[in-house]
Amino acid sequence: MRLTVTRETFPLRRPFTISRGSRTHAHVLTVTIEADGATGRGECVPYARYGETLDSVEAQIAGLPPRFDRAALQSLLPPGAARNAVDCALWDLEAKRTGRPVWELAGLAPPRPEITAYTISLDTPDAMREEAAANAHRPVLKTKLGSPGDLARLEAVREGAPEARLILDANEGWTRESYAALLPELLRLRVELVEQPLPAGADEALADLPRPVPICADESCHDRASLASLAGRYDLVNIKLDKAGGLTEALALREAALAAGFGIMVGCMVGSSLAMAPAVLVAQGAAFTDLDGPLLLAEDRVPALAYDSRGVHPPSRALWG
Repeated sequence: MRLTVTRETFPLRRPFTISRGSRTHAHVLTVTIEADGATGRGECVPYARYGETLDSVEAQIAGLPPRFDRAALQSLLPPGAARNAVDCALWDLEAKRTGRPVWELAGLAPPRPEITAYTISLDTPDAMREEAAANAHRPVLKTKLGSPGDLARLEAVREGAPEARLILDANEGWTRESYAALLPELLRLRVELVEQPLPAGADEALADLPRPVPICADESCHDRASLASLAGRYDLVNIKLDKAGGLTEALALREAALAAGFGIMVGCMVGSSLAMAPAVLVAQGAAFTDLDGPLLLAEDRVPALAYDSRGVHPPSRALWG
C-alpha cells in the first residue's frame, strides 16, 4: 500500500467570513492510496478551531503504519481531518478495487440528489442583501451571523430573498442574552434552524432556554461520543466528515443520532467536490444539507459534483466512490 499526501489550494469566488475570521482560499490535503493496481482518494480541510493545521494533520497521516485497513484506522487516528481524508481514500480504494460503488459497500440505498443550502457570508447588511438577492432562486440560504448587528444582517437577507427558506449559523458568537433577545425576531423572519448559537463550552445554558426554532449542534458535535452531552440542549446535530473523522464514523453517528431522537444536518468545511462527495451519502434523507463548498470556489476539481435545481448530485465514479 502506497499513501501520499498533497497540499492543494483552491481560490474562493469572494472572501468567506464567519464570526471567527475570513479566508480567500481553501487550503486542503489530498490523500491518495494505491494498492493492487487501484487508487483511492480523499480530501480533508484542517480546521484551526479544533487545533489543526496543514502541518499537524500531515504529520498525523505520516505517522500511520505501512499497512492498515479501515477498521484499524478508527483506533490509529482520533476523529478529525487526518482520519477523514484517509478513511475516505480507503472507501474509494475499495470501490475501485471491487467495481462496486461505496453506497453499495456500505449497505446503503442508491443515493439521490439532495437540496443543499447556499451560504451567505458574514458582511455588512447591504452586502448580504445583495448576495441574498443574487441567490434568491436557491431554495435554502444559510446566513452567517455571530457579531454585533446581526438583526440588521438577517433582515437584509430576508429582504433580498423573501421566499427562500432561511437557516442561520452563529458559529458560537452569541451569548445567552443575545440569543434570548433575537428569538422573537427569528420567528418573525421565518428562520427554520439556528446552528450553534452559544460557545461549545456553554451548552448547558440551552437546557433552560426556549427552542421554538430548532437548534443544531455543530462545534459541540464531533462523533458518537458527543451525543450524550447534547440531549435536552439541541434538536439536531451537524455531521461533518472532517469533525467525525471520515465516512465510517459519520454513518455510524447518523444512525446513533437518529436513534437518540436528534434530527440530522450534514455540513462541510470549505473544500472541493472531492471533500463533499462522501458527505452526499450521509446527507440522504437529512433534514438539512449544507454541502455548498464547491459553489463557493472560483475553481473546482475536474470532474466535479453536479449541482442543479434538484440539489447536489451523487459523485461520478471518476470523482470518488
